[in-house]
Amino acid sequence: MSISPDDIEDKLRLTSPTIYEIISTEGEEELSRSLPSLGWSGFVAGLCISFSLFCEGYLRHHLPTDGDYFLIENLGYTFGFLIVIIGRFQLFTENTITVVLPLLEKRTQRNFMRTLKLWGVVLLTNFIGTFIAALLVTKFNMTSPGLLEIFIDISSHAVHQDFVHVFEMAIPAGFLIACLVWMLPSVHGGGEFWVIMLMTYIIAIGDFTHIVAGSVETFILILSSQATIMEGASFLVAACLGNIIGGTCLFALLAYNQVKNER
Repeated sequence: MSISPDDIEDKLRLTSPTIYEIISTEGEEELSRSLPSLGWSGFVAGLCISFSLFCEGYLRHHLPTDGDYFLIENLGYTFGFLIVIIGRFQLFTENTITVVLPLLEKRTQRNFMRTLKLWGVVLLTNFIGTFIAALLVTKFNMTSPGLLEIFIDISSHAVHQDFVHVFEMAIPAGFLIACLVWMLPSVHGGGEFWVIMLMTYIIAIGDFTHIVAGSVETFILILSSQATIMEGASFLVAACLGNIIGGTCLFALLAYNQVKNER
């Protein structure tokens, strides 16, 4: 009996329990890494994710000024995520699902503390990376003339919102990043590039809030005296809580519940 290529492809698709095991195993590996290794990886991720804002600004700078190029400009937002995720650097929002699955499997105080420690180290070093990137463009003029004003304009649109709105818009972003992490084990070849671009492009055009990408915008505004430290802190807290709820409380729990009786 011959088997069609479509049948073969269908049989090669990973099942949900298999994807769960892959991501859970990755989470265990991340939890086992030393804090210095996590810190350096998180720092590089913070530097690299800054190119989401920068590339969006570059596109706006070079596009004509007499039209609405919102959909084209926001393609730039995807590039920072492409660098970070394909480069396998530590991004806080990926860990709202990756290291949470082992915790859901073994809900012990030790695993809970390991998860909190990893979150703390990665988020802090992500912030250090984005702060340095913001410092370089605001205080050391490491950008072309006119670009800083564009970065400030983009950042103002993102950051100058009330706490509740930022929180609400951060939940879908956390959920979509968790979806992205869940999808990647099933992607082969060059498909990883397109999946990352598509999912992060949805975050961009939906004006959803991502804590790490948003932190470089926050730091640029603070360093440019366009926002106070309290305004920046309010944005970061709201974005962080929303991303955790979207990635952990919604997606990770849903993923766990759909496979817990099949494993």
